[in-house]
Amino acid sequence: MERSVGIFINLLETLILVRVFMSYIIRDLNNPVFNFVYQVTEPILSPFRDLMDKLGINTGMIDFSPLLAFVFLDLISYILRAIL
Repeated sequence: MERSVGIFINLLETLILVRVFMSYIIRDLNNPVFNFVYQVTEPILSPFRDLMDKLGINTGMIDFSPLLAFVFLDLISYILRAIL
């Protein structure tokens, strides 16, 4: 069970990283790969963007929500592994 949690967290982190790179490369929002990655990662990244907006943190053109998501996912992974 511990291994599957690690694999799942790593998969989510990889998809977030892919999304970051794709945001610079692919501009076609109708691309099926981009749509898949976007649909999987948006529920993870959106709360961090909302939190930064509520705190009044304006980062300009750079989106730091992926970095916050990485920290959060690592924390969740650590907690789940300690429990399991």
